[in-house]
Amino acid sequence: MAPSPQRLSVTRRAWPLARPFAISRGSKTTAEVVVAEIFDGDVRGRGECVPYPRYGESVDSVVATLEDMRGAVFSGLDRKELQQAMPPGAARNALDAAFWDLDAKRYDRRAADLAGIGTLRPLVTAYTLGLDTPERMGEAAAAQRTRPLLKLKLTGDGDVERVRAVRRAAPAARLIVDANEGWSERHLTEVMPALAELGVELIEQPLPAAHDEALARVPHPIPVCADEACHTAADLDRLIGKYDAINIKLDKAGGLTEALQLATAARARGFTIMVGCMIGTSLAMAPAVLVAQQAAVVDLDAPLLLATDRTPGLRYDGSTLFPPEPALWG
Repeated sequence: MAPSPQRLSVTRRAWPLARPFAISRGSKTTAEVVVAEIFDGDVRGRGECVPYPRYGESVDSVVATLEDMRGAVFSGLDRKELQQAMPPGAARNALDAAFWDLDAKRYDRRAADLAGIGTLRPLVTAYTLGLDTPERMGEAAAAQRTRPLLKLKLTGDGDVERVRAVRRAAPAARLIVDANEGWSERHLTEVMPALAELGVELIEQPLPAAHDEALARVPHPIPVCADEACHTAADLDRLIGKYDAINIKLDKAGGLTEALQLATAARARGFTIMVGCMIGTSLAMAPAVLVAQQAAVVDLDAPLLLATDRTPGLRYDGSTLFPPEPALWG
């Protein structure tokens, strides 16, 4: 009997956040995710992505892009062919993760073993505080003061006061910050030195990705990490001399396959590795745990920001993130 063809299922879902979450570009109250499922006989592989408007994506556009792949999946598309069949982005990430999960189940092996990583270790993740007034960010920090690493969303003017309030409220926590392209060159020269005095260890994407030339000429008292400016390995060479680190996100890279290649290429060029995420469920975080094994900074806290996560989900003990169980992914 001929083997049954692969089938693709695409679904969308909104997951409420525990509280509104704001960054420099706006606020949200739900996580809008898309899940791709590939069925091969009795075996199923799943992957979740989070469409991001900053990159021209919407839930509708990602669902439509994935629906267009039904024929290719039915005809036997595999993970290697996928890398050329689709451009980087959220849609490819969902399919890439589903293929990794499917292969793990097909061969009864963990995805980490298939990737040559081996046994996964627990990780300490940052916990993110959304953009707000200094007073409210200080209150939020006080509630999370026992966490070892806090990440603060910033925006430009008033950021020194925000970080100072957080530092007072959580004096023992390590701090990293993310401006989400909200700064100007003036903030680099005026704000960054003050944040260095407050012990901030890393700043993500202070300037707009398309207008970041000043990073090459302004001193970096704090290491600067490319987020919106870095999607795939093809971006790396133009970041040299401007950034000290890169933030790898599977939704930007287009999946774990490219993310692992990006990490290798970035390390070869001397960049520090950070692994981050969009706001999704544990299913979106699980593949990122593999590439995060080699990261200096891990920011995979999105399930902690949800009102409820999917079941089964990842296990968090405070800020310690444990590797995914097979029932979830991989």
